[in-house]
Amino acid sequence: MPYPIEQKLVIAVASSALFDLSESDQVFREQGEKAYRAYQEAHLHTPLEKGVAFPFMRRFLSINRKFPEQCPVEVVLLSRNSAITGKRVFHSIHHHDLDISRAAFLEGKSPYAYIPAFNASLFLSANERDVSQAIDYGYPAGTVLPSHVVDDADDAELRIAFDFDGVIADDASERVYKDRSLEDFQAHETSRSHIPHSPGPLADLFRKISHLQTLEDQALLADPGYRRVLRTAIVTARNAPSHERVITTLEHWGVNANEVFFLGGMKKDRILNVLKPHMFFDDQRSHLESEAGDIPMVHIPFGVSNLL
Repeated sequence: MPYPIEQKLVIAVASSALFDLSESDQVFREQGEKAYRAYQEAHLHTPLEKGVAFPFMRRFLSINRKFPEQCPVEVVLLSRNSAITGKRVFHSIHHHDLDISRAAFLEGKSPYAYIPAFNASLFLSANERDVSQAIDYGYPAGTVLPSHVVDDADDAELRIAFDFDGVIADDASERVYKDRSLEDFQAHETSRSHIPHSPGPLADLFRKISHLQTLEDQALLADPGYRRVLRTAIVTARNAPSHERVITTLEHWGVNANEVFFLGGMKKDRILNVLKPHMFFDDQRSHLESEAGDIPMVHIPFGVSNLL
């Protein structure tokens, strides 16, 4: 009997983020839906290759093996495929030994409306339009950008990195910087250093991940040999004195990150290339760059940074 989904940290993922569908998509674009259906049926037992979000999802699901009584996490598939053409996706899920059992197949329709129905704290997709629609409706979503897929089987740790403004927190302070100047931004944040930020689109996700880390804290107390799964980081362009309001917000929410970087405008990939997160979330596309092209990046199209 499945555990109630209301009691879990749920991440919804599109097949376009979980697997490499580039070959299938090319058939659809060049030959149409009928040929696409025939192609998927002919390749039903040929597993799809890992997509950009796969290493993240595999490690995320491993948390349930650490806490089998609670089973605190779940991944739900939200797909534009029909159930018929989606058969190959579930065959691939089984082949790669991913514990995913819930799914919605919507035959060409955007799945964003079902994010709250599945209690999802995040929806990941390679389809920018679906993600933008989700954000417009106030749902937590991000576009998985193309990158090399690196999935080291010997690396069991799940490292997740977040930008702060426009991702964990809202974009109110970012608007001050965009509309005025860096000096005005610093003055604004210093005068409000004691006032926590309002939540951003991924605040609920960040809070729930922090609660999972509390489970790991308890497991470590019970067993000093316990090996942690989760490691979180905040990588922000802020520096002192605007850093203090970030800390105030985390304290007010009762959460923390294992590592926090205040870069003062440094290029973020200098940190990310050392940290090597399995996912980095940022609201500014210009920050989602890696020289090696092997850092999985997710664009959160939220707030002032995404206005035309």
